[in-house]
This record gives sequence, structure tokens and C-alpha cells, in this order.
Amino acid sequence: MRAIAQTEYGSTDVLRLIEIEKPKVPDNGVLVRVYATSVNAGDWHLMRGEPFLIRFIFGGLLKPKIKIIGCDVAGRVEAVGKDVTQFQLGDEVFGDLSEYGFGAFAEYVCTTEAALVLKPANMTFEEAATVPTAALSALQGLRDCGQIQSGQKVLINGASGGVGSFAVQIAKAFGAEVTAVCSTKKMEMVRTLGADHVIDYTQTDVTQAGQHYNLVLDAAAYRSVFDYLPILTTEGAYIMVGGSTARLFQVMFFGSLISKTNSRRVQCLVAKPNQKDLTTLKQFIEAGKITTYINKRYNLSEIAEAISHLEQRQVLGKVAISV
Repeated sequence: MRAIAQTEYGSTDVLRLIEIEKPKVPDNGVLVRVYATSVNAGDWHLMRGEPFLIRFIFGGLLKPKIKIIGCDVAGRVEAVGKDVTQFQLGDEVFGDLSEYGFGAFAEYVCTTEAALVLKPANMTFEEAATVPTAALSALQGLRDCGQIQSGQKVLINGASGGVGSFAVQIAKAFGAEVTAVCSTKKMEMVRTLGADHVIDYTQTDVTQAGQHYNLVLDAAAYRSVFDYLPILTTEGAYIMVGGSTARLFQVMFFGSLISKTNSRRVQCLVAKPNQKDLTTLKQFIEAGKITTYINKRYNLSEIAEAISHLEQRQVLGKVAISV
């Protein structure tokens, strides 16, 4: 089979298209023929080994332990081990492999059944492959960390990106009044996702606009968390989902202190892929409550180009990879 692999950390130049043997299927394994995948910020963090902390988490201080990255997968079950009970040959599935060894940037991947659920019936493989990582982050950030409630005022910063575009729709599905923040050229796309209000950050500083929010989900954290505290309601929450490394460490170091000394909560999401939440997303999709916006499509051999495009932070919605 073909796969995109790396043997060292670095830019997209370290990615190579190689030929390797198809994975063998253990008793508890599910072999998936990958029809589509997508790229996420986590992919280029793994590719580069940055921030350095990521090397301790996933192993490989000097060279990557994970040779084939990629966490979003959509495809068809090719084989199952004798202990597998949830899937059979031919099932169309999608899932998040980030807790199960990655490996989606290949024509086949072997994982456990815990990583997968049946694909939404009303989505193509390409569409389904853009959902798991980004939408799970949005769901868990809003529901679990943010404790979103119907009728609340929710601000989504970075609303036009992968996580942000799903967050807008999921917040609406929970009955919130959603204000979305993005740049000028992305405003129309964000409106189509159902946002009640759209703010152009190049024209308006949302922290100075005089509005207060029960929940701020920051999917593009490039300014200080302390800027957002004044626009939170008394019991409000600021949840960081994505952004710069500097802001990540700021929230990690000061979030707990702020939460203990203030009625407002500050937290950094640590997403945990699981079947239950994937099934929730599948139900949202099949009910027409959320969909995906694919900005660009690439082939397996073009993954380096796809990651470069993502790194430029100009993506609308998601980038799909056809395998």
C-alpha cells in the first residue's frame, strides 16, 4: 500500500510517499481501506515535533516514533479480527485515530473498533473524513468544558476554521445565541453556518464592543486570555481550543489560578476521542443540524501541500484528502 511517512521532524519536506506492506490484523483489530482523510493542526505539530512537549507525549525526542500521522479517517472495513463484534466486512465507517496510533495518511490503516463508528448515511467519505477531530473538539469544548446551555450567549473566535465552523453549528444545535468572529472575506461563509451575529475582527475589537458572553470558545487564540475576562458574565467560561503555543502555555499556567480566584472559569480543552461522542456527531449530521464546509481537496500524494495550506491559517472550514 501507499502511505505518507516521515523519519525525522521538520517542515513538509520530511514527508515521503512510500510503499509498505498492508497492516496485519490482530484479533481485536479492524482493517480499514481509507477512502478519505483530512488535515488538522495536530498533524503539523506532530510533523514538526513542536511544541517540544509533544515529543514527550507521543514519544521520540530526536526522531518521530509515529512514522505515519493522520487522525481523521473515513473508509470501508476490509477485514476484522476474531474478537471484533461491532463491525463486519463492507461497513462504511469514520473515526478519530489520535488515541489509537494515528496512521490515516495511508491507503489502509488497522485500528481498534473503539476508534470507529458507522459513517453518516448522508455524507460522502470525503465529507465524513473532515468531521471527527475538529467536530469532537468543538463538541467537547462547548458541552463538557463550557457547559453550554440553551439561551446562553456564546462567542466563537476563529469561527471560519475547522473547529470553529463546527462550533458555530453545534452551539446553535444546543440552542445558544451565537456570535462568530472571523476576518472580512470569511464572514459570508460563517453566516451560512447559522451564526446569529458575525464580527469582523479587522474592523471591530470584540473585547471592546460592550457585549458580555456566558461562554467564549477560542479556536484561534492569538491574544491574551486576560483580554477576554472582562466580556465574560459573572459565571462565564473561557475555553481555549486552538491557537499559538504561547497562548496555550498561558492558559495552562494561569487558567487554574484564574478559576480559583475568580467566579469565571478559564480552561484549555484536552479532547478525548470516543465512540459515544462520534455517535452524537453522527446523529447531529443525519438530523441536518451540522454539516461540513470543504475549502480544498487534495490527493494522498499532495498531503504536504495540504498541510502547507493549513499552516497559512487561511482555510475556510476543512481540507479534505481523497485516498
